[in-house]
Amino acid sequence: MRAISSRLPLALVASLAGSPLLLVGCPEEESRGRPDAGLEAITLMSVAPDALVPGSTIVIRGDGFLDASVADSYLGLSGTIGGAPVNVQLAAAFVDFDELHVVLTPDVLALLPTSAGQFVGSAQVASDYRPTATRIASPLVPVTLDFAATLEPVLGDLQVGGEIYVNDPLPIEGDGFLLGGMEGTTLAVVEGCFESDEAPGDCVPVGPVEVPLVPTEPESRTRATFAFSPAIAGIRPGHFSGTIALRNSHPSGAVVDGTSILDVQYQMIATEILATGTSSGTGASLGQYIDIDGGGFLGGTEGLTILQLEGTYTPDVSPEGAPVSLQLIPEFVDGRRVRYVINEDDGLGTAIDVRLDSGIFDGTMTPIVSYGADEIEGQALPLMFAILPVKQVVWVRFQASYAESLRVFGLRALDSMIRERILEVLRRDYASINIEFREQEPTDFALFGTVDISGPDPNGLDLLGYDNSHGKDTGNARLFDNVGGVNALTQQDGFPGFGGVFIESLFAFSEHPPQGKESEVSDPLFDDIFDPFRPDEGSSFTSADLAMGQVPKLTSGGGCPTDERLNQAACAVWVLGSMIGTTTSHENGHALGLADPLGTRFHNLGDAPNRLMDAGGARTLNERAELNGEGPAVFCDDEYQYLREVLPSTDPETTVVRPYC
Repeated sequence: MRAISSRLPLALVASLAGSPLLLVGCPEEESRGRPDAGLEAITLMSVAPDALVPGSTIVIRGDGFLDASVADSYLGLSGTIGGAPVNVQLAAAFVDFDELHVVLTPDVLALLPTSAGQFVGSAQVASDYRPTATRIASPLVPVTLDFAATLEPVLGDLQVGGEIYVNDPLPIEGDGFLLGGMEGTTLAVVEGCFESDEAPGDCVPVGPVEVPLVPTEPESRTRATFAFSPAIAGIRPGHFSGTIALRNSHPSGAVVDGTSILDVQYQMIATEILATGTSSGTGASLGQYIDIDGGGFLGGTEGLTILQLEGTYTPDVSPEGAPVSLQLIPEFVDGRRVRYVINEDDGLGTAIDVRLDSGIFDGTMTPIVSYGADEIEGQALPLMFAILPVKQVVWVRFQASYAESLRVFGLRALDSMIRERILEVLRRDYASINIEFREQEPTDFALFGTVDISGPDPNGLDLLGYDNSHGKDTGNARLFDNVGGVNALTQQDGFPGFGGVFIESLFAFSEHPPQGKESEVSDPLFDDIFDPFRPDEGSSFTSADLAMGQVPKLTSGGGCPTDERLNQAACAVWVLGSMIGTTTSHENGHALGLADPLGTRFHNLGDAPNRLMDAGGARTLNERAELNGEGPAVFCDDEYQYLREVLPSTDPETTVVRPYC
């Protein structure tokens, strides 16, 4: 059972431990409320696509958009549509700080004087910032949008001849393509006959077969691809001759055929593998993808691709290899690529301990594709790849609420520098451990961990951080723990459901927190660092400050706090980044099975200086912020050796002096 008190804010830790606290703020602090956030201007850059039908998603791009947790955003359209005057505010959904969406549902279309016709006028994004009842808006931007009940597809250009594989994504150009989802789909209608190389002279009638187009870009009605599906001519080599036309299928049931038809002649060639590769270059570890590129691959609802491996596997610790003969089922990406993920459950994972062993496979890989009752085997490709030591990849996922909460610190404009410091701390804390922290979602690993960095604590408990993964992961058996979001299993155990790192809870260290909730761990040093920028105490750091000069990047907190504005900002970045970074290191340590890796405890016993996995109440502000000679906190001796065992690295051990556990 997890020790919940260790993940509570420091003031609450003392309360739960049996030292009741009277959390009463001064009247002036209670009336302070949430401060003005020093909002910067919103910009509107584009509204797309310019042709719209019922169900379309209007994609609004710009900068400075506000998260839905703190603001309600709107797309304003003022002008005329079909000659009728219009001035509407359409509720816009937050996607990212540079993107909003408006879906043209029947309710939204009902706000317009007509749902068909050309809109000519101006667009504007406005956001109502709820904490201060402030409305901010972008400058007006001229736009022209065409609203229609249906669209007619126009077939312009297409590859009409040459060699192709089954399932090849064929590029197509034209206009009026539907973008999928609620607005419907554009279909390629293929008809003709197929002459197999095995039965020359016998042209078997084909179609008509409908194959959906996939837009090349999210808002492009002029460029797309469609896969030359095995439903058209099967999977065997041969010659196809016929025609291709386009058809728009709308959710309303309306079907609009294009008037253009193109004659095509394709020579279909056999499935083959041309190359393999991984992001590591030399091989792959447990949970990592091996990309297999070539042509003629099948998957999804249309057929199956199997990879036949024949060869020898030689472990790194053995001079001799053992024969390997396995069939693997990869993940289908498209006709040109499949991906195999190293795992413990299939033939490879049962033949080799891919978690503990490393070595070299040397042999061949052969593709086998099947469609219905038909199956063909492609050419074998010589293949050599390494099974690498297990590696933990962690996606540090900065939530929109994290960026919005930086406004409470007055540091929204320094977001990128704070993120850089957070990641710097994580990589330092886990140096010489086979772990990698990334700011972007991994695409080369199927198994990776996630740690969310958010703003307020959605549990309502003002936690600094909380590992909500289910149960202690001794040995890091799970490479996919998610410290974030909501975990229903954790809630069933009676613990808080939402996990992650919650930066607004750091105000527990303030003597005058924005919400007026004082704690016993408050420290005037925290306010010395952040008061110059808090909107309720000083002035937010903005683009105007950046125009004064560059904020220096600190290598230590030795000169903090200070008086000069840019250096004050550098200190704030150092302190906030260090506090968030070490909290993230701590919560990620829980996800790896710490503390007490061979026992049941979640934290180190007692209170010792600079131990990263000590309970929250044992870690001072100076240690967390790495000020006044305290910190950085580190993994203690036994924890470090445990991490080196479960995530072995070829890097030498660090020279850091580590405290006892």
